[in-house]
Amino acid sequence: MSSRFAGLQDFDHAAALRIGVLLVNLGTPDAPDATAVRRYLAEFLWDPRVVELPRPLWWAILHGVILRVRPARSARAYRRVWTHQGSPLMVNTLAQVRGLRDALHDEHRGQVRIAAAMRYGTPSIASAIDELAAQGVNRLLVLPMYPQYSGTTTGSVFDAVASVLARRRWVPHLAFVSGYHDDPGYIGALTASIREFWQHDGIPTRLLFSFHGIPRRYFLAGDPYHCQCHHTARLVAQALELEPSRWKVSFQSRVGREEWLRPYTDETLEQWGRDGLQSVHVVCPGFAADCLETIDEINVENRERFAHAGGGRFAYIPALNDRDDHVRALAALVSRVCAPWTGWAQAEFSNAAQQPNPRHERARAMAMAMQR
Repeated sequence: MSSRFAGLQDFDHAAALRIGVLLVNLGTPDAPDATAVRRYLAEFLWDPRVVELPRPLWWAILHGVILRVRPARSARAYRRVWTHQGSPLMVNTLAQVRGLRDALHDEHRGQVRIAAAMRYGTPSIASAIDELAAQGVNRLLVLPMYPQYSGTTTGSVFDAVASVLARRRWVPHLAFVSGYHDDPGYIGALTASIREFWQHDGIPTRLLFSFHGIPRRYFLAGDPYHCQCHHTARLVAQALELEPSRWKVSFQSRVGREEWLRPYTDETLEQWGRDGLQSVHVVCPGFAADCLETIDEINVENRERFAHAGGGRFAYIPALNDRDDHVRALAALVSRVCAPWTGWAQAEFSNAAQQPNPRHERARAMAMAMQR
């Protein structure tokens, strides 16, 4: 008999249960061509968390205009950043997973399992949760790789996870990190990355903190993203001992005609170019991993805007990616959130190593009886 709830075939009720960590980033096309980009954009832009317009109206705009024009243009941009290993976002995310797995292994006796997922595209959140469930995970920590909370990103990840778990037979104990914009480890890693960059490139005339934008009406409706971006920038600027005149916050990647969070990154850099600034560095603290928006939009398109407007030296400071201090900060965050579970996991590990275990034997006997 079929069921609407997904489970595991021949589930071993005597197996030790584990903690799972799910790292989720935005997503990327499977290939830098128009077909793959169209498929990716169709999923991404149809999310009501991303575009809050009436569905019939937005469907007509999305399929009648945007998906007819934008995929080819975006595919050209993806080809500029694509590597022999694939999409930079995917490559960097998988490197973070490997680093986090190594960082957590000894502390948690190998009882923590880690998987990567993309909110849009592959690997999907559903497939990653399946992967963790097959490894005996019944405590699940979801870590969206967005330091600053926004309903358009972190909120959307929660929606997707809840939708997947609503179809699962065994819903795990769930912890969800809604943001870490002021986490000391994250701020420390950001500060260290900037200092290291300055050691070989010099201290610039101005430092620009560029964050991904969102429509201004989302902010007016209560989205905390704008405030958290500014808080992150202030903490880093204070750690760097920068005077207020030496740094600024801006917002990039706007689309459409409505007003987004200001000031805009492209307009800011053009103005700084006209002002004749001798050197500018741009850092993007909202991106945990380098991707199209940092590699191409900032380091190519906006570099050119600044230069054409009359600016001097321009440098992009890479995202934290899988830097050791970034991975350690993420590992510390995971350990803090999972602290109530770790004693349980160690007990399960010890029980699994003991033979016989009365609880396991009872579970195995009950499972066999149910099969007869």
